[in-house]
Amino acid sequence: MNNLSFTHIASLLTIEDDFKRTFYEVECIKGNWSVRELKRQIGSLYFERMGLAKDPHKLSRLIQQSTESPVTPADLIKNVYSFEFLDLPQKAVEKESTVEQKLLTHLQEFLLEMGHGFCLEGRQKRILIGQEYYFVDVVFYHRILKCHVLIELKVGDFTYADAGQLTTYLNYFKAKMTAPGDNPPIGILLVTNKDEALAEYAIPSGMDQQMFISTYAVQLPTKEQLQQFLAGELRRCES
Repeated sequence: MNNLSFTHIASLLTIEDDFKRTFYEVECIKGNWSVRELKRQIGSLYFERMGLAKDPHKLSRLIQQSTESPVTPADLIKNVYSFEFLDLPQKAVEKESTVEQKLLTHLQEFLLEMGHGFCLEGRQKRILIGQEYYFVDVVFYHRILKCHVLIELKVGDFTYADAGQLTTYLNYFKAKMTAPGDNPPIGILLVTNKDEALAEYAIPSGMDQQMFISTYAVQLPTKEQLQQFLAGELRRCES
């Protein structure tokens, strides 16, 4: 820990698990993190998200390239969200309403996983388009980005119809709900699995900073999976 300050070390020592503490130590040295950034990454469950990522090395690069004061939606929206605090087996995720209700029951943990700046406005937000009512699963307002954040939760694989639905909601909020000084709304589609190619083409042109398709899991990976990744990271640091 020669490359870390006393305050860095004090923050790391609050992590009881030796393996988890070593992970943050390595990442902190790699990225030359400030104490504030170290605490932010611990709070965002970076260790757990690393094990969930399909490409952990890519996630590591994105984290190391990020700044302490993100200014674009892409800086704040995660590729993978961990909802382990729901205590819900992955195989039991059958109804969107079940997951949604549990997320709001565990609101504090949900907000922590979403990240800094999210303020809950409501669930099942009713909007009238034409002659028919539609319901947005969860609506936040983001204090830093100064915009609404609409979340649609799906329990299956991503489909292009999901993108179309969220696009409709975003266009409505932009036209009807955006106040003076607000930025355009952002949409996050939470799915259990997505095809990257389909996701790329399903997002309308010009909306890549407004619509994000993220995956979520209610069970975290095994310690062995994370140990395998960290072993590779340590080898790279030593080379």
